[in-house]
Amino acid sequence: MLEFFAGTLTEDENGYHFVYEPLYLESAFAEPVCLSLPLSGNKFSSNVLFPFFDGLIPEGWLLEIAERNWKINPRDRMGILLSTCRDCIGAVSVIPFETE
Repeated sequence: MLEFFAGTLTEDENGYHFVYEPLYLESAFAEPVCLSLPLSGNKFSSNVLFPFFDGLIPEGWLLEIAERNWKINPRDRMGILLSTCRDCIGAVSVIPFETE
């Protein structure tokens, strides 16, 4: 299976932002991660977590276990996404950047 770094999802005081990696956009294998985030060099912004990424988060009892075991605030969608979606079903993985 080929792996590509497609883009970066960030959260700040203005909401959530997603931008595709320029090398990914130039790749012959480039595909949008979802229809609502088409291939583009522009930054996508939203006040809420993009539905595609929010849809990767587990639901029900799996979500309750994750929140309890990792002590994650249920309202911290980005925290839940980063904790639970490193190896999720499908072609997309969410991997946190290591910052110093």
